[in-house]
Amino acid sequence: AALVSGGGLTLRRRSEWDTQPPADALAADVWLGDSMGEMPLYYACADVALLGGSFAPLGGQNLIEAAACGCPLVMGPHTFNFAQAAELALQAGAALRVADIDEGVARAVALVRDVSRDEWVRRALAFAAAHRGAAERMAREILALADRRPSRDPIV
Repeated sequence: AALVSGGGLTLRRRSEWDTQPPADALAADVWLGDSMGEMPLYYACADVALLGGSFAPLGGQNLIEAAACGCPLVMGPHTFNFAQAAELALQAGAALRVADIDEGVARAVALVRDVSRDEWVRRALAFAAAHRGAAERMAREILALADRRPSRDPIV
């Protein structure tokens, strides 16, 4: 919020309204998505996902969620919490990695205007579809292990 305001832009926080944006929000330069559980909505409205959590050494953020909404991905150097997913997204042509936030913003803006953006969207959707169902697969593995335990041992 401070960076937006410091840059001379007007700002409205999503957390400041109920279900509908107030009239003055429509004139704001930036809507700050600072509310929980709404990322799929933001991604669905976006032309590209600039994964801000990957530009500081914090480990990145879930990129499959953005890809599932058809967002081409621009990520920084810090994706160690999602290392495998990040590498697979790069290989699938659903993402690109940049060195810093300045390059990230420039590449994200360029992707929005790219004549091949539809192809980026297709690759993002295909990448997400290929990796759908991980929680279900993990639950099945856990249940299979639990079924092999002797019945006298409680499952903790």
